[in-house]
Amino acid sequence: MRILMVCLGNICRSPLAEGILREKTKHLDLTIDSAGTAGYHIGKSPDPRAVAVAKKHNINISKLKARQFSRIDFENFDTIYVMDINNLSHLISLSSNVQERNKIRLILNEIDPKNHDSVPDPYYDDNGFLKVYNMLNEACEKIAIKIE
Repeated sequence: MRILMVCLGNICRSPLAEGILREKTKHLDLTIDSAGTAGYHIGKSPDPRAVAVAKKHNINISKLKARQFSRIDFENFDTIYVMDINNLSHLISLSSNVQERNKIRLILNEIDPKNHDSVPDPYYDDNGFLKVYNMLNEACEKIAIKIE
């Protein structure tokens, strides 16, 4: 199984989600990656605040590098989890058929499928990283259980 986590810049939410899910499923044979819908931070490491909150939970995301989502990702991944409604809309607009659209899922729908909640972008809120970590941890726990 191949899973992609997607946010805007690929330096806060999606690398956290990638690291959390990798840790929860390290005993399984999965491919987990992350990307951003925008190319603002291509080649850069995750935000130091994301790295710090992951490290507090014994997850190392410091070596990840940001990349931009590409149409080829629709072929390379079975499931694509997006962090918010804007990411969802963006990827839907890039998709070219129902099969590609069906791969795209709002990550917090794993917790509550009826709410269609977004993971807030913590980039402008130093205190938001722990909240985002906790949201993603809960969603990734549900994903991990579903995969096993």
